[in-house]
Amino acid sequence: MKIIKNIFLFLFLIFSFQACSFKSNSSNYSTNTDKTFPNKSEYDYQLSKSINYQKLYLSLNKQYNSWKGVRYKYGGNTKKGIDCSAFVQRTFKDRLNINIPRTTALQSKVGKEISLDELEMGDLIFFKTGWNSRHVGIYLEGGKFLHASTKRGVTISRLDNNYYSKHFWKVKRIIY
Repeated sequence: MKIIKNIFLFLFLIFSFQACSFKSNSSNYSTNTDKTFPNKSEYDYQLSKSINYQKLYLSLNKQYNSWKGVRYKYGGNTKKGIDCSAFVQRTFKDRLNINIPRTTALQSKVGKEISLDELEMGDLIFFKTGWNSRHVGIYLEGGKFLHASTKRGVTISRLDNNYYSKHFWKVKRIIY
């Protein structure tokens, strides 16, 4: 019985340290409140030689429209509730046929690290939201990213939001 309790305690601690979190108040928002999916015509260009921009745009747009507003649930992986890393994992698997790890910690270790100046649609954006908590989203364009927020569920937010710009950690490119 003691072994089972220790196993549950161990699992609880592991999940606690892998959490996606978001704490905010209304003063953290920039004056630009446009959180709609980017307009394709504004960003109709070839990202790199191997990326079909139009297909990527349509895939992310379909995923957003399919999951928009689904509530955040820590450890969740369904439309009844999903956390940030599961949403990113499902998006890459379901829409782009790319397998990536389940947790934010492991997702932050795959791909190629790039600078914020090199951001392209489909890049993963990571945030340090606490001592040992991380958050992840998928960059769209126009300073916007798609993610599962603890307050709003699956949504689009802006990188120039004071909260996100303050907690920005790194960008990883998965799609080459």
